[in-house]
Amino acid sequence: MTTAPGATPDLPAVPDAELLRLDHQVCFSLHAASRAFGGYYRQALKGLGLTYPQYLVMLVLWEHGPQSVKALGGRLRLDSGTLSPLLKRLEVAGLVRRERSRRDERSVLIELTGEGAELRDRALTVPRGVLAATGLSVEEVLGLQAVLHRLTAALGEAAEAE
Repeated sequence: MTTAPGATPDLPAVPDAELLRLDHQVCFSLHAASRAFGGYYRQALKGLGLTYPQYLVMLVLWEHGPQSVKALGGRLRLDSGTLSPLLKRLEVAGLVRRERSRRDERSVLIELTGEGAELRDRALTVPRGVLAATGLSVEEVLGLQAVLHRLTAALGEAAEAE
């Protein structure tokens, strides 16, 4: 048996005819799942008055408390150009407060307002609804997350090596 280019001992050769099939592309499966999640979250977050990216910001603040814009961006893997408009809209909605650091004027601290903190209790319905909508068990979701974390790390390393 000949080994196809790119084959490894734990990744057998795949016939060329199969390589470019859409339904064999992991990226497409992830894309389709991401779109399905996006549609679900759009509906689930309507009652909270949040978009999905705003919800992610709120999750970080509910979990970790006040954060600098830089720290928020790091946790969410977003640059400040993407994050700043989100934060402005959350501030206009009365959910967060942006304040320049007294120690470093270049740094902006983001913290929840009372209204933002209170929204947390209502937001508990979202992850419970997602779990129910997936039809997966908690163990299956945790396993999927572990695989996705490994995939993200591996692709990040591969991109850096290029």
